[in-house]
Amino acid sequence: MAVIVHLTSAHGRFDTRIFLKECRSLSRHGHAVTLLLADGLGPQVRDGVHFDSVRPIKGRLTRMVFTPLRLLGRVMASHPDLCHLHDPELIPVGLLLKARGIKVIFDAHEDLPKQILTKPYLSRFLRPILASAAGRFLDWSLAWMDGLVAATPSIHTALKSINKNIITINNYPILGELSSGGHRDISEKCICYIGGISIIRGIIELMQAMELLPADVRLKLAGPFEDPALEKHLKSLPGWRKVDYLGIIDRAAVAEVMAHSVCGIVTFLPAQNHVEAQPNKLFEYMSAGLPVVASDFPLWRELLGEGDCGLCVDPNDPKAIANAVLDLIDRPGDALAMGQNGERAVRERFTWEVEAERLCLFYDLFVGVDGGQAEAPGNTRRSMGGSV
Repeated sequence: MAVIVHLTSAHGRFDTRIFLKECRSLSRHGHAVTLLLADGLGPQVRDGVHFDSVRPIKGRLTRMVFTPLRLLGRVMASHPDLCHLHDPELIPVGLLLKARGIKVIFDAHEDLPKQILTKPYLSRFLRPILASAAGRFLDWSLAWMDGLVAATPSIHTALKSINKNIITINNYPILGELSSGGHRDISEKCICYIGGISIIRGIIELMQAMELLPADVRLKLAGPFEDPALEKHLKSLPGWRKVDYLGIIDRAAVAEVMAHSVCGIVTFLPAQNHVEAQPNKLFEYMSAGLPVVASDFPLWRELLGEGDCGLCVDPNDPKAIANAVLDLIDRPGDALAMGQNGERAVRERFTWEVEAERLCLFYDLFVGVDGGQAEAPGNTRRSMGGSV
């Protein structure tokens, strides 16, 4: 058994990837796992995972500078065998931990340089400069890490030349977690969007699409707003009259919303870090038996088209989004079949259980009972991001 600490300065306590998937899987594999974060809520134990926290700091820049220092002090007191980092701002902490002889893994949830190019709080002049600087920083710093975990195959491709000890751990759904068990009720003509609410994720176009839909079609909207100004603006739009905003909801509530929805919406705008992304919500909609209305990106079109799991549209075109929703409402039999196709695809190809096994085997290379050192995980790839 190894003492493992997962660190995050920006994610919530029950984050789907970090806690529900990775930490719980590693705990079940026999490791002593602590999730150290910055929510100020204090110690807790759930599903074998220990939580510890430092006080949160307000302000994006202040948080990025001072929260990592607070986390560093706390993690050093726990004497871990391995630390698993989940935010780019924690990379300097990882380098300091490495200097103290602690093994460190960095989990790349996003392609950081591409993500910077879409940050709305940065000026358009600064974005390419900072993206280039971030790329150079990753080239240098990640080479020192013991291992890297990439959330998608495209992130893996971007990082594989930096560090040979890298594996893709896809953000696939936990089998059965969101399934309605065949008891979906779509009589209310509801559609759903669950996740971060931001301009770059197409929320404005979705509001405009709602304005074009009949009065009896409702949008169940759940998740955090990007900022208060966006929330205020959305509530001023005509389409908001057809929105039921549910706030930030737990997993049981997510399953309930999906069980009463005609389809799930994931119409991200074509930013560089979206085109090759694999959004968690896309697979979760499929796992719940929902047909998906998704952006017409080549990767997403291939995924949904292969299994006939939904419809792809131009995310910049509210009318196209509205027409796709109406198509699914008007053809309930076809919509049901698409949902069943998606659920089958998740069950057969896109389950977290397979990813969990691969994550635990990757960990064994660093903290296995034989004390062996990590080697490259191999060079075979499954469709949509298997082992590499």
